[in-house]
Amino acid sequence: MTIHHFGEGNSLLNQFIAEIRDEQVQKDPMRFRRNIERIGEVLSYELSKNLKYSVKTVQTPFGTKDMSLPENQMVLCSVLRAGLPLHQGMLNYFDRAENAFISAYRHHTDGGDAFEVIVKYFAAPALGGKTLVLTDPMLATGRTLENVLKALKTHGEPKQIHIISVIGSKDGIAYVNKVFPENTHLWIAAIDEQLTSKGYIIPGLGDAGDLAFGPKL
Repeated sequence: MTIHHFGEGNSLLNQFIAEIRDEQVQKDPMRFRRNIERIGEVLSYELSKNLKYSVKTVQTPFGTKDMSLPENQMVLCSVLRAGLPLHQGMLNYFDRAENAFISAYRHHTDGGDAFEVIVKYFAAPALGGKTLVLTDPMLATGRTLENVLKALKTHGEPKQIHIISVIGSKDGIAYVNKVFPENTHLWIAAIDEQLTSKGYIIPGLGDAGDLAFGPKL
């Protein structure tokens, strides 16, 4: 897997990351969602440099111009519900992409630290030969993405897989690297060192879904 880690350099992306981490700024859900959306836009732009391009002629009012334009058939697949703001940021740039949505949540069977990831709702177009972009803002253990990949296999084999994430743990990234195809690309804004025993990223930012849409039962 090729990892594109943008937190290693200085850019405006750091401001967006700082704000979604800041517990005071987090009190404004609209700003939290917008910052996640903006991070999705930045990562989408960077991902676009990796796509396949071909020259096409564009007719202007005064003549023609040859331009290199992307030719990939793209499918954006987001994990509900936390992935929705990130998905919107990507859709702002990949506005012609097809869309897929999947629900995946942790189920603690005995109330302890151990959990399984359960996939329920799933809606997706055919994936055969297309460029699949999986979006999950928090790449913690990597097991959610693994289960999403298993569910998507019923819809065909994508030509290439990209993962867009906001914050990931080193352990989660290492796990994804083992279970995803070798030519997968990970586009990520920040990588944190630790996971708790319950699989939460430290320092992370908390529960992205709750911060964006309110707490759940």
